[in-house]
Amino acid sequence: MSMWSDKDCTAWQPGRREQLVDQLRQTKTIWDVVIIGGGITGAGILRECVRRGLKALLLEKHDFSYGSSSKSSKMVHGGLRYLASGQLSLTRDSVKERQRLMSEAEGLVDPLRFVMPHYQGQFPPGFLFERVLDVYDLMAGARQHKRYPARDAQYLAPGINPEKLASISQFTDAVTDDSRLVMRVLHEAHMSGAQSLNYCAVKHVLKAHSSYSPKVQGVSQAGGVIAQDMIGNQELEIPARVVINATGAWADELRVAQGEASRMRPLRGSHLVIPGWRFPVGFTVSFFHPHDKRPVFIFPWEGATVIGTTDLDHHQDMRQDASISAGEVSYLLAGVQHQFPGLGLTASDVISTWSGVRPVVSSGALDPSSEKREHSVWDEQGLITVAGGKLTTFRLIALDVLKHAAKYLENENLDLKHSGNSDDKRIFSRVSQGEGLRHLPELQAKRLAGRFGLAACEIAACDDNQLKRISGTPACMAELRWSLDNEMVMHLDDLMLRRSRLGILLPEGGDSVLEQVGQLCRNKLGWSESVWSDEVRRYKAIYRQHFSLPNQKVSSESVMAHDEALEPQI
Repeated sequence: MSMWSDKDCTAWQPGRREQLVDQLRQTKTIWDVVIIGGGITGAGILRECVRRGLKALLLEKHDFSYGSSSKSSKMVHGGLRYLASGQLSLTRDSVKERQRLMSEAEGLVDPLRFVMPHYQGQFPPGFLFERVLDVYDLMAGARQHKRYPARDAQYLAPGINPEKLASISQFTDAVTDDSRLVMRVLHEAHMSGAQSLNYCAVKHVLKAHSSYSPKVQGVSQAGGVIAQDMIGNQELEIPARVVINATGAWADELRVAQGEASRMRPLRGSHLVIPGWRFPVGFTVSFFHPHDKRPVFIFPWEGATVIGTTDLDHHQDMRQDASISAGEVSYLLAGVQHQFPGLGLTASDVISTWSGVRPVVSSGALDPSSEKREHSVWDEQGLITVAGGKLTTFRLIALDVLKHAAKYLENENLDLKHSGNSDDKRIFSRVSQGEGLRHLPELQAKRLAGRFGLAACEIAACDDNQLKRISGTPACMAELRWSLDNEMVMHLDDLMLRRSRLGILLPEGGDSVLEQVGQLCRNKLGWSESVWSDEVRRYKAIYRQHFSLPNQKVSSESVMAHDEALEPQI
């Protein structure tokens, strides 16, 4: 049996990672494609590679979806703001991909209704916004919007500011758990024969036909990468015909090391998480911030209410995870207090935060929000870099990248049009909610099928106690149990912040469930009491620094629209 057979790479079971590292160290197989970056873009490229019979390997410096792809605004949307700014192609593609994802991944990508209030004298007026929504729905192939009079506000968004309220528009987009979306795409790639490793950092890119290219298996000069296994502290030389840099906001790290000019403009978007009982919302409420007229939204997610987002230049150390600033907290709270004046929301109501860094390609615009969000692909002597783009269009981005990669592969006419039966055209395998899920409540069965695909029935076979909903979230311990068995969990934060969202949805980073989680980790991963104690300390430090409020007291009266007031301009 081949060392890289399909059967070997269909799961990430405990101990499997060490086997993969040993195989990479001991063999000199030339990969068709090595992908650097384990976010949604890298995962999408991996999925499309193996679909076309390419031998593909993905390497991630931290954990899968560690960066922007676990800290987005969770929206799978067509982008009304892009339509309004004339980016018709981007909007059209996004709407089509949104519809596709909702169809293929129900329970993971689901419809989310929005309401936007229109106030007298405020742009855009309701009648004009309705015309934009007409075009938006035309692209989706269905009418999904409606206009309501101001008197209906008490039903659509109780407590919303009624002063000069003229009307309300209601329309539909979609929402997801971005980290689970990444994992689902990776699982689909693995079932087709792909390989991936987390905590494996690429130190150098070896371009083909350069004086530094390794000589491998009769090939005089091949490209590839030199990588460092961060767990076992081993150096790996991995030959490849083409290397794809899909590291998002961190794309310049590899490019600049190769002598290329910087292109990225990292922009930070931060969010506040409020208990659902404290601020219950049935729809996403989208409105313009009173200070700078930027769009802000409040939406229900996983039983909580999320407030976001900011959009400002990210001057924090890119080697560290992003953190919300005191100015951003004040800015978001001030927006809510203006839009829902009777709510009395303060920083004390916040149970967690998250901040993501957007991989925006710089155009030199003074205002961060004016930067275009289309993706860009650069081929720099065999190192193909992709940056920018939207979560929604990850499949289209992957196809564009492979067009650029085709000339470095054996088949320069690499077919980018799907062939075969209709199932080959799907991103995700079909999941039947049959006998294995029928004993579960409908919403839980749908959730498991969406997030875990073909493994949903395996999770549903756990005992009833493991399937009980964890208070304050829609998740259950059976999901964590399966992740520990099958998703290459190396640290506690992998499990609490990305495989599940317990660390974000529960107070104090999920401190109330850590004892139960610890039992699972010790049983499934073989962690000793000492290792568990170290992991808890590590996790709590990460949570305090990057997923909670800033240490300094935040005044809800102080409004800082941008960190530029505190930080130097780029």
